[in-house]
Amino acid sequence: MIHSKDIVGLYELSAEEIDELLTQGLAMKKLLRQNIKKLPHLMGKSVTTLFYENSTRTRCSFELAAKYMGAHVVNLSVATSSVQKGETLVDTGKTLDAMRNDVIVIRHPVGGAPKLLARTVKAHVVNAGDGMNEHPSQALLDMLTMREHWGSLKGKTVAILGDIRHSRVAKSNLYGLTKLGAKVRMFAPRTLMPQGLDTMGAEICSSREEAVEGADAVMGLRIQLERQHAGNFPSLGEYARFYGVNDEILKYAKKDALVMHPGPVNRGVELTSAVIDGENSVIEDQVLSGIAVRMSILFLLTKEEIA
Repeated sequence: MIHSKDIVGLYELSAEEIDELLTQGLAMKKLLRQNIKKLPHLMGKSVTTLFYENSTRTRCSFELAAKYMGAHVVNLSVATSSVQKGETLVDTGKTLDAMRNDVIVIRHPVGGAPKLLARTVKAHVVNAGDGMNEHPSQALLDMLTMREHWGSLKGKTVAILGDIRHSRVAKSNLYGLTKLGAKVRMFAPRTLMPQGLDTMGAEICSSREEAVEGADAVMGLRIQLERQHAGNFPSLGEYARFYGVNDEILKYAKKDALVMHPGPVNRGVELTSAVIDGENSVIEDQVLSGIAVRMSILFLLTKEEIA
């Protein structure tokens, strides 16, 4: 059972809650693989996606997840909404509450915005990414993909490489993976490695080889050029050469190590095309996991009300 009204981050969820979300997600993924896309789980419920930042994968998968389970889905375009007239997030939330909305899925450039909204509205709030803070559903889909391959995350080693400073995905994965007993290694250019992650359970490595050595999964992160200033690294070419994931680096990992990326991928920068399209890549499978885990989130948050 999910004890919170909302899912604003994995930092606030217990290991038991994360495990339940993954277990339900696996069941949903099994149905999707059977091409079953008409379920009664959210019949009569309304879900609104409220995105203050651009998104393709996250927004689309939340909408499909809700529709596959019978919910009424509203896509609120911030660019053409009253937000452009000066309406605050709190007032937008109150308006959606007055319309008897059941779930609000929010992406916002400011860290903590989903938590503020959750305290304001009666509807369930799901964080679809807030600033450089967290992206819980992305981490859950990553863990769902791993669990489907391994059965359990306990004792596994996951290497995360790339723009960790600006990555909410890295932070949510760190919280979730360590709670389920996995070891997380991180490597990035010094300019893209924030302080204090070691106190949260991460093993900070000094080289790609050290991070990937014996890893069960290797995850590359997108360089978030839109969130950073120039000078964090010399060029994309040099970044790819010294910090990217290629076949030579993967030789240090386990032979069957999963290759992952939250997407979208900058081919030839974070990962080479050979790695992206290689037999160990589960990047496309992560997309299906995304719909399944978001079905799980929406269902478990509203389960008691439906019952």
